[in-house]
Amino acid sequence: MAQVTAALVKQLREMTNSPMMECKKALVKADGDIDRAVDILREMGVAKAVKRAGRATNEGTIGTYVSEDGHTAAILELSCETDFVGTNPKFTGFAADLAKVVAENDPADVEALKACKMGQGTVDTELTEMIHIIGENMKIMRFTRVEQPEGGIAGYIHLGGKLASLVSFSFGKAETNANETFKTFAHDVAMQVVAADPVSATIEDVPADVLEHEKAIYAVQAAESGKPEFVQQKMVEGRVNKFYKESVLSEQVFIKDNDTTISELAKKVSKEAGDDIKIVSFVRFSFGEAE
Repeated sequence: MAQVTAALVKQLREMTNSPMMECKKALVKADGDIDRAVDILREMGVAKAVKRAGRATNEGTIGTYVSEDGHTAAILELSCETDFVGTNPKFTGFAADLAKVVAENDPADVEALKACKMGQGTVDTELTEMIHIIGENMKIMRFTRVEQPEGGIAGYIHLGGKLASLVSFSFGKAETNANETFKTFAHDVAMQVVAADPVSATIEDVPADVLEHEKAIYAVQAAESGKPEFVQQKMVEGRVNKFYKESVLSEQVFIKDNDTTISELAKKVSKEAGDDIKIVSFVRFSFGEAE
């Protein structure tokens, strides 16, 4: 049996805001597996919140770039040694420039990105030069390139580059990309992704393993009620619907207006813009979450 340390109990308590003794019991039952312990606390109904545990990382920033026509974009994480450099405009600007290289060249991985042309040389030579100028080691951690030929892309950066997103939209008219109503909506949705951390853009896009995991927990909770099986099924369905409202972007309440959902807002903006605007997908980076 794995040793349940005070530090592990403390970590679980911080993640779930549950009583200390319940955290210890759950960890013992889970044989020290903190993810399983979280599930046990949720099954018991004592986990008030679940915060994602991030690993310790160096400092750095997340940069984004969206092309002028709105059809291609990229998001990139760049690390450094100190927070002082991580918030330096020269460093954050370099991260954005790297994201632009990703969008324009579509490299397969970090090594391929380093070989791409940048300035008078390559990304690798520019990175080396930046390291020499600033005096700290830097590392390109990860990136994602996004394409949306039939629509547009919006980006949002928060907390000085510690959180960022790109959101893809589909619509029928090329001029919608320049529509001010759409641009405001797209910016707000990208901000929603950063703030609300959804698991998917639509209900149809919820990963099957995520949904099954949630259903398994709700089934345990329902069984604990001791109610008839058909009632338990209704309870599970109700909790799945609540999960959708909390965790699926299209179903979430808009953070700027609690009386409307993102899907309702999309319909309103579509009417105002004279187009059929739909959210296709999103990418969300939280600095330091990459393995």
